[in-house]
Amino acid sequence: MAKNTICLWYDKDAEAAARFYAEVFPDSVVTAVHHAPSDYPSGKKGDVLTVEFKVAGIPCLGLNGGPTFKHNEAFSFQIATEDQAETDRYWNAIVGNGGQESACGWCKDRWGVSWQITPRVLSEALAVGGDEAKRAFDVMMTMTKIDVAAIEKARRG
Repeated sequence: MAKNTICLWYDKDAEAAARFYAEVFPDSVVTAVHHAPSDYPSGKKGDVLTVEFKVAGIPCLGLNGGPTFKHNEAFSFQIATEDQAETDRYWNAIVGNGGQESACGWCKDRWGVSWQITPRVLSEALAVGGDEAKRAFDVMMTMTKIDVAAIEKARRG
């Protein structure tokens, strides 16, 4: 286990979530599944308790802790994309697997984890600052999934 690991709380689907992420994102893998050694408040002996996995190279631990805590936008994975095809692939995988669209490149997977699918062209525009950043930002604010061509057009003015 890595020295610093993101722990994500799931009701009971940590393994399904981890396997989905491993299928969708490069440099993602399920590395271990651990079963409960005895009964616990939201599960039984032998149930999947924790799942070790990586999402785009980031070490994570999925904990099947029960329904007490829910995911929200205060935590999200931000995935940088190179072009519209990659943006569409990730967005469609998340939203098309029971997820939800949100605004400005944000979406939620079916387990409630928030994702920012962010084309590099948008991040680069914002980093430039000034009028270019304002134009890109303003057009981004009208979007759900990011439209790379519209961001590029906004950058040019």
